[in-house]
Amino acid sequence: MINKFPQSVAPRWLICLGLLLVLSLVNAPTWAQEDAEPGALATQVNATGLPAIPGLPALTVTTEPDGTQQYTVTLQILAIMTALTFLPALLLMMTSFTRIIIVFAILRQALGLQQSPSNQILIGLSLFLTLFIMQPVITTVNENALQPYINEQITAQEALAQTAEPFHNFMLSQTRESDIALFVGIAGNPVLNGPEDIPFSILVPAFVTSELKTAFQIGFLIFIPFLVIDIVVASVLMAMGMMMLSPLIISLPFKIMLFVLVDGWAMIIGTLAASFGV
Repeated sequence: MINKFPQSVAPRWLICLGLLLVLSLVNAPTWAQEDAEPGALATQVNATGLPAIPGLPALTVTTEPDGTQQYTVTLQILAIMTALTFLPALLLMMTSFTRIIIVFAILRQALGLQQSPSNQILIGLSLFLTLFIMQPVITTVNENALQPYINEQITAQEALAQTAEPFHNFMLSQTRESDIALFVGIAGNPVLNGPEDIPFSILVPAFVTSELKTAFQIGFLIFIPFLVIDIVVASVLMAMGMMMLSPLIISLPFKIMLFVLVDGWAMIIGTLAASFGV
């Protein structure tokens, strides 16, 4: 036999919740009148006899005589918060992060280490190395865009243009002309007057394509010495008749020893920084 709770006990918490809700609705006007200041409950009535809806004066757009538009701080904060959602994409597609993280991933694969260094360590190292490489661009943005905008010397549109220019110059200096020509042809745009006329819609994919090419070229050069070690170890084991022993187990200590003796981390990081002209 299954014991059942009485029906009067099961909904008891629902009855209590309903009583609290009714009491709150009944006493709400009284609490509002006690807390409000005299005359605060007076509601403006428009010509139709309906209560007037208060406006939002903070959300306004002002048009200047020259045709430009000025947005209030509320709209600017809303735009900034919306733009923050694109921050990971901007970090990956418009900085040196892509090249660095791909080279580190290829290096770990060449060493034969699957989990060491971990992904968190490689990403953290890539982020700080990206910050170091992008420091001149960040400094230029701070001096020409951020500080004048904070001091109300330039408008938001001018600050955005001053921010885009250093990134445009950085990506342009790292992008191959063949990649730019490829995306210009795909877009079907007319002939550009100069590098400064290249829009971001063309420059960003061309920059990413060039970064992938450069990263794989560096990774190929890193892979060669470790590949030689693997071939030598595999040949020695085969000559000794130890074909059942995996060459990776024997070659891994030699690859790590070689990497440590040549100060591999400093060499790789220095090469990556030098590849950006730092």
